[in-house]
Amino acid sequence: MKELTVSDELLQLVTFNLDNEEYAVDILKVQEINRMTEITRVPNSPAYVEGVVNLRGKVIPVINIRTKFSLEAKEPDSRSRIMIMDIEGITMGVVVDSVSEVLRIPGNIVEPTPPLASNISAEFMKGIAKLADRLIILLDLDRMLGKSDAVALLE
Repeated sequence: MKELTVSDELLQLVTFNLDNEEYAVDILKVQEINRMTEITRVPNSPAYVEGVVNLRGKVIPVINIRTKFSLEAKEPDSRSRIMIMDIEGITMGVVVDSVSEVLRIPGNIVEPTPPLASNISAEFMKGIAKLADRLIILLDLDRMLGKSDAVALLE
């Protein structure tokens, strides 16, 4: 399991919500954040693949992270977003319930992921950031949606 090294470095994160929980990913992974748009279904794709979108002439696969985490399905609403991300060199969209903020936190407030009974496998988590009023789960999308998933989407 990949553990985050505790340090004094400043982490820059994009936070988003899924099922009333707050998650974050490294800001360098996020290329842009778009409102929901029409997603074209792809036959015989894994259940967590919503389909593809046309982003300025480029076809981008879109993952529903709620499905990947075995969370209850939810219809997109006015707050739903597609985060366009670079995951192991492949551009893909990730559907989230809402995007919260860009956050800068010191690396030393991130705790290693505790062993837990959760829908989200601990191997997909880099750690948990302890802020004064909330906890934020830091995700490792490269592990969660690795190159093999991305390549399978494009075939």
